[in-house]
Amino acid sequence: GLELSHCVGANSLCPAVPWRSGGPCKMKRVRTVFKPEQLERLEQEFLKQQYMVGTERVDLAATLHLTETQVKVWFQNRRIKWRKQSMEQKAAKLSQFRVIQPATVDSTDIKDHEEDTVDIEL
Repeated sequence: GLELSHCVGANSLCPAVPWRSGGPCKMKRVRTVFKPEQLERLEQEFLKQQYMVGTERVDLAATLHLTETQVKVWFQNRRIKWRKQSMEQKAAKLSQFRVIQPATVDSTDIKDHEEDTVDIEL
């Protein structure tokens, strides 16, 4: 399950759900540190499919000696990273195709250049 750090506070009796506010003590979840072999396998699976569900997730978690929740959260975080990288790559491609406009442009120049405009889908 989740690893929780020691109870912080005057009262040693912790509530049933220690990470919710309002209880007499606060417990902090310890960040999971993955082994390089686990990360390599998770990345391999992510390249095959960005969503891991059901028995596949249970089997992968068991193989890697992780909880199903740890695998689920890793895939969620990896999808966020993947989307961010995709957006950055698209922005970089768009910046390559941007044309720097001259400082002074009159209406005849705009009409002449409108026909040369090409829409590029990424």
